[in-house]
Amino acid sequence: MKNLKKQRRIQVIALAAVALVVSTVLIGYAMKDGINYFRSPSQVTETPPPPSEVFRIGGLVEEGSLVRGQGETVRFAVTDGGATVPVTYAGVLPDLFEENQGMVGTGRLVNGIFEASEILAKHDETYMPKEVVDALKAQGVYQEPES
Repeated sequence: MKNLKKQRRIQVIALAAVALVVSTVLIGYAMKDGINYFRSPSQVTETPPPPSEVFRIGGLVEEGSLVRGQGETVRFAVTDGGATVPVTYAGVLPDLFEENQGMVGTGRLVNGIFEASEILAKHDETYMPKEVVDALKAQGVYQEPES
């Protein structure tokens, strides 16, 4: 009788462990499409990601690079002081989007051009995303905002 209880307990523990492993794998598989890694322009030029990978890029909109095309297409370059990546975006830009200001874009790198599906801009005069600040500090071009 004791041996049967012990065997049953081991079966329950083994089944629970298998269920935990399977659920962890399924959750990880479901989340892989929803994870967007952040990269600075320097990281993108050093090791370009494959065209199928969706990621975020952030930095400053390069001075003189903002060109509005026909319709809603916009071209500009994003830089962190060490490298520059050309960006295209088809859509309406945020109201506070302008040159020499911080931005973060989500999209893919295709033939050396970042094709953005979403553009985020600062929401006030002093805000800049932490990832962008860290990338600019690493390049030595970050300037503290004036208070």
